[in-house]
Amino acid sequence: MSKLIDNFGRQISYVRLAVTDRCNLRCQYCMPAQGIDIVPRKELLTYKEMYRIIRVLTELGVNKVRLTGGEPFARKDFMPFLEMLSYNDLLDAINITTNGALVSKHIHTLEKLDKIKNINLSIDSLHADKFAKITRRDVFPEVYKTFELLEKSSLNLKLNVVVQSGFNTDEINDFVALTKDKNIAVRFIEEMPFNGKGLRDTKENWNYTKILDKIKSKYDVKTIVSEKSSTSRNFSIDSHQGTVGIIPAFTRTICNDCNRIRITSTGTFKNCLFDDGVFNLRDFIRNGASNDDLKELFLSLIKEKPENGFIAEANRKKGNVSESMSTIGG
Repeated sequence: MSKLIDNFGRQISYVRLAVTDRCNLRCQYCMPAQGIDIVPRKELLTYKEMYRIIRVLTELGVNKVRLTGGEPFARKDFMPFLEMLSYNDLLDAINITTNGALVSKHIHTLEKLDKIKNINLSIDSLHADKFAKITRRDVFPEVYKTFELLEKSSLNLKLNVVVQSGFNTDEINDFVALTKDKNIAVRFIEEMPFNGKGLRDTKENWNYTKILDKIKSKYDVKTIVSEKSSTSRNFSIDSHQGTVGIIPAFTRTICNDCNRIRITSTGTFKNCLFDDGVFNLRDFIRNGASNDDLKELFLSLIKEKPENGFIAEANRKKGNVSESMSTIGG
């Protein structure tokens, strides 16, 4: 069986699929206060189209999928889609990234689906007022309720914290403190330049080194040897049940081992977060492409995967800099 192997010998085994560009929050680092131009429903991939794309990819060696948005639980019938996707016997893991505001009532069902492995909960502050300022929505109680329920569930919980200068850098070690008595992974993410307004000035952003120095100012951390394709650099702390990680998403020191591709909610295939998108799968499928056609296409597209995100960014069309992480599939 052919595998998805790029020109740098990296085998692609992980796909991030955005099921919607819609989101119930308006996070400062993701989109403008007024939101983004939501695409018409007919332009989104249908669930059947998504299932088909994932099935073909798994036949080429992909064994993990992460479902994102926007906010995936904001799309109608997302839970039935999860159940449908679970029937794919070639998938080892289905992971989900969510803001948590719409999740609490679904946790019991999620636990029943054995392919659901990791839930990444985005939560950028532990204070309701600051959370509201960052997200422009007053939903902290519901998100924190989801956090507490997930922490007690059988699901693996990871907290995603986007580190934002002037907003939550004073809370970094408060998040680390959560790992003392909770078996969770807290992961700090370098802020990205995609917020729907164009590529922002990121000079004031906290990078990997600055975040780690902040943690080290209070804690003695030990490096955890992670799998080669891990997106985070992970650490343990003596007497802490959980772990801490830092995702160098903007400084891009993890690119050399990248095993991921992205597909947006409208079917755009992306080899890299920083590229423009290299092909529209939705139109290809709706024009009658067979599964064999899709396989040949994927094997061809993966050869265009750049060595790293800096090259991908350099090759972007100069005018195409107004993407939102919600559109890309944050």
